[in-house]
Amino acid sequence: MSGSNINVVLALMIIGSFLVAIILHECGHALVASWLGDPTPRREGRLSFNLLSHLDPVGTLLAVILAFLPVGAGPVGLGWGKPVKSDPWKLRGGPNAGTLFVAIGVLRFVIPLIPSNAIALRLPQLITVFASVNISLAIFNILPLYPLDGYQILYTLLPSRQAMQFARSAPYGPFIILALLFLLPFLGQLSGLGNFFLFHIPYYILLGSFNIIAAVSGLQVDIVTFLYVFNLINLLK
Repeated sequence: MSGSNINVVLALMIIGSFLVAIILHECGHALVASWLGDPTPRREGRLSFNLLSHLDPVGTLLAVILAFLPVGAGPVGLGWGKPVKSDPWKLRGGPNAGTLFVAIGVLRFVIPLIPSNAIALRLPQLITVFASVNISLAIFNILPLYPLDGYQILYTLLPSRQAMQFARSAPYGPFIILALLFLLPFLGQLSGLGNFFLFHIPYYILLGSFNIIAAVSGLQVDIVTFLYVFNLINLLK
């Protein structure tokens, strides 16, 4: 991707997709925990599609900031919702995979039926953005940092003593995530090592989502990228 302009329509699509994905993801965690006999999420009102029940202020602010990145920097929907409190030794799940594969399937079979005009292309753009946000969140959640799912997975896999030691890192998790996404790129620019991949984590997560969408849908990566960053104004010039 190239360009230093902010695509406002794309940013709003990313934010909207992120909010829907967070509702589905966190409600999915609560539902799986409830199925496995843990009453905690139900007692705390997490078995709900109420957005306010699942929003985390820092995670949502992060998503908004990253959504309004310039196109060339890779605007992406990364963040997190309010963690579902459940028994850590029970399997937790979220429906990101289901929602993203539905979106990818629609992309594959609906795009040929869409009229070839700029306004109609907003529909496949929205579907592409929604699929990309879900995949990006799934990749992002692998990181073993609280409050991401990777933290809970690693905590569950560790022996009891090591798990308790690892749990001490939880209060610092959000700060570490913010440092990875903002402080490291800043230090990379100062040091002249700005091209090192660790300084562009959001961009590479976004690129990974494009490649997964392309592999599943049968579309070329360039087409997926075009649909994602589609700019109606430039197309009409």
